[in-house]
Amino acid sequence: MKYLKAKIRLIVRMKKEGTHFKMVSYFYITIQFMASSFESYQKRRLITSYLSVTVSIALVLFVLGMFGLLALNTQKVANHFKEQIALTVYLKDSAKEIEITQLQKKLALADYTKSATFVSKQDAAEQHSEEIGENYMDFLGYNPLQNSIDVFLNAAYVDSESIQVISNELSAKNYVESVSYDRPLISLLNDNIRRISFWILVISGGFLVISILLINSSIRLAIYSKRMIIKTMQMVGATKRFIRRPFVWTHMQLGILGALLAIAGIVAMIEYVSRLFPQLDIKYDYPMLGMLFGSILLIGIVITAISTFFATQRYLNLKTDRLY
Repeated sequence: MKYLKAKIRLIVRMKKEGTHFKMVSYFYITIQFMASSFESYQKRRLITSYLSVTVSIALVLFVLGMFGLLALNTQKVANHFKEQIALTVYLKDSAKEIEITQLQKKLALADYTKSATFVSKQDAAEQHSEEIGENYMDFLGYNPLQNSIDVFLNAAYVDSESIQVISNELSAKNYVESVSYDRPLISLLNDNIRRISFWILVISGGFLVISILLINSSIRLAIYSKRMIIKTMQMVGATKRFIRRPFVWTHMQLGILGALLAIAGIVAMIEYVSRLFPQLDIKYDYPMLGMLFGSILLIGIVITAISTFFATQRYLNLKTDRLY
């Protein structure tokens, strides 16, 4: 704007004075104004190009990171649901208190036990009355329920074979009436977990390929806009390595910035998920998070470096008449 005002003032003075010196100054200011405008346009274009590449990398790496987070936590989520399934040991009315206490302690110390809770027949009756909304003992005249121990197993033992072995071992005791657990639910849960884990891995692998293609396309478009500069530098004698180096380094920096933005987004998502499901302890699994964030950063650097290398090499090897 200041060059435009100066040019207008100079034209007015030239009309009054008509000097050759003022004519030269007019053309000089005009050239300066045009050069400044073109330089500002190029800077805005360059910033826009870098911004679009960075945002593209960040979005792609964010989604890829979320799939990676899901894949790494599939087993943890599966274990959480497995450990909610209880194996109930029903005790005979003739069972002595010392036998019940010893069994509960033995179960609590067993490798397969996460927790073991004794439920008396009175407590069971109260819970059942709350569930159905009426006291059924009033018209039955007695409590038909039994003392029991609810055993929640560690996830590694929640499969049909392991639970059957545990059930047979407990049933062999003469003061145990029966052992009950939801066998169809356990089989269904294990089958679904295997199926879901497989498809998560397949989808994550497919999305990794898509991420590479998207980042590569963004970088190729950015390099395409600079193909004339690349060929001009080559024509004045610059080596391919010399030309390629600043492009690779610049896009590696954009890859690092995009990866950091993606990591920030994933951290915010982890914070949100941790508030919804605090029992999963995703927020405090530092080795897993370190591996995930390191992988995202590495992918951002490697993909941008390789993509920039090949995109630049393409125009270095291209003939001048084919640039258009």
